[in-house]
Parts: sequence; structure tokens; C-alpha cells
Amino acid sequence: MHTHEELIRKFYTAFQQLDYRGMQSCYHDEVTFSDPVFQSLKGNEARAMWQMLIIASTDLIIQFDSVEANNENGQCHWEAFYTFSRTGRKVHNRIEASFKFKDGKIIEHIDQFDLWRWSRMALGISGVLLGWTPIVRNKIRKMARYNLDKFISSAGI
Repeated sequence: MHTHEELIRKFYTAFQQLDYRGMQSCYHDEVTFSDPVFQSLKGNEARAMWQMLIIASTDLIIQFDSVEANNENGQCHWEAFYTFSRTGRKVHNRIEASFKFKDGKIIEHIDQFDLWRWSRMALGISGVLLGWTPIVRNKIRKMARYNLDKFISSAGI
């Protein structure tokens, strides 16, 4: 098994164990992270996002498979099952992750998932009717960014 494949497995095993420090240890100091909600996070922002999500979670379950990696790139399929705290609705998110590596750590992490599918589960009827619109997508992103900034400030990160 390639060492970068082991690194991806370490990251998601820590995630399954709700061990944000273990996840953070897999990231390079200059890591970048992006997904349909949290776009263009850098360094401590990316590390803080995982910390915030894990601390806020009450019933998070993570599954992962299809881990592949070489010297430069890696990928993984993972799924998250949880209750979205704002609405109390159950979410099952399916994510495709891609990675780039530097100095034996993850330097770039990009998660891709269907934001409209997520909004239908998390937001209910408003997500069904409007989750595909730029207005709702941007509102989701702004709220997520606000929550992350508030968490970073309160945690002194």
C-alpha cells in the first residue's frame, strides 16, 4: 500500500473516531480545502472546519472506501450520515474526495457532492424547491462561512 493511501485511510479513520486532531495531523501547514459549501479554505481554516463539524456533531457516522493514491494524487469515496442541527433533518451525503500531497501530507483536498441533493435532505421543502438556485446556494455558503469564522474566533484559532 502506498504511503499516501495510508495517509488517506488515517484521515478518514480519525474522522470515523471523531478525532479532529488526528485528521488535522494529516494536513500540510499550507493545505487548501474546497467543497460546494466551504470554498477555498486555507491552512488553519481547513483544520478548524473539521474541528467545528466534529464538535457540533451529535450523531455523525462516516464510511469510506475506494481509497487510491500515488506519489502525487489520491482519491476516496466517503459518506456521512448525520442530523443537520439547524433543521433536525437526517442527511446522507455522498462525497468524492481528491487529494494532492506534499512532504508526506495532504496539501490539497477537494470534496465534490451534489449540493442540491444535500439541500433537499438538510432543508426539506425549501431545499427541494430552491436548493438548486444561486440564491439558496450562496445563502448556505455564507451561513457556513459565518459559522466557521465565529468558531475560529471563539476557539482562538
